Amino acid sequence: MTDAIAARPRDARFFLGCVGIGLLAGLLSGLFGVGGGTVIVPLLVLALAFDQRLAAGTSLAAIVPTAAVGVVSYALHDAVAWIPGLLLAAGAVVGAQVGTWLLPRLSITFLRWAFVGFLVLVIVSLFVVIPSREATLDLTVLSGIGLVVLGVVTGIVAGLIGVGGGIIVVPALMVLFGTSDLIAKGTSLLMMIPTAVSGTIGNLRRGNVDLVAAATIGVAACTTTALGAWLATVVDPFVGNALFAVFLVFIATQMAVKAVRGRRR
Repeated sequence: MTDAIAARPRDARFFLGCVGIGLLAGLLSGLFGVGGGTVIVPLLVLALAFDQRLAAGTSLAAIVPTAAVGVVSYALHDAVAWIPGLLLAAGAVVGAQVGTWLLPRLSITFLRWAFVGFLVLVIVSLFVVIPSREATLDLTVLSGIGLVVLGVVTGIVAGLIGVGGGIIVVPALMVLFGTSDLIAKGTSLLMMIPTAVSGTIGNLRRGNVDLVAAATIGVAACTTTALGAWLATVVDPFVGNALFAVFLVFIATQMAVKAVRGRRR
C-alpha cells in the first residue's frame, strides 16, 4: 500500500480534486454533524481512483481537523453536550481499533457493498427521525452506558468504512436518546475527534492513509465547516434531511455500480 501511495501523481488534478472534495465535505460536515466520510470516501474512489481501503483510511485522517472546527462552531450556539460526547468517544476509540484491524482482512467488493448497505440505512433513518430543536440530552446511568455502547459500534464502523460516525450518532441521539438535532450534531462532531485520531493511528500502521491527500482535504474542509454549521441553524431540519438523502442515493448508486463491475472482473 505504501508503494501505491508514493507512486500516485501529485499533479494539479490531484490537488484540485482533493480541495473540491474537502470543500463539499466541510459544508456537509457542519450542516449535518457528520465527519464528511460519506462524501470523502466515494469521491476519492470515483474521482481520484483510490481503492476502498486507502480511501477509508485517508478519509478518517481528514475528518480530524474538520470535526474540530465543527465542534467550535456548534459550541458557539451552545449545542454541544460535552460529557455525553466524551462517553461516546471513549467507546468509539476502542471500536475504531477493532474496525481498522478488520479493514485489511475484508475484500474490497465486500467493503463496497457494506458501504452501500450502510448508506441505505442512513437514508431510511433520515425520514424516520423527526428532529426537534427543543429536546435536550439527559444524562443518567442507563443513558451513560447506552452512549458508551453506541460509541463502540460507531467506532467499529469508523475504522472499517472511513466515516467519523456522525451518520450513526446523529440519528441515534435523536431517536434513542430524544435529543435535539443541533445538540446531536454538535455532540457527534465532538465524539469524532478522538475516534478519528484513534482510527488514523491504526491505519497509519497498516499503510492505509495518503497523508498528502488527507491534509489537503482536511484544510479545505475547515474553510466551509463553519458555514455549514450556521446553515444548520436556519434550514428546516426535514428539508435538510431530504436534501442529504438525495445526495446519499446518488453516492450509493455509484458505489453499487462500482461493486458490481468489480465482482465481474
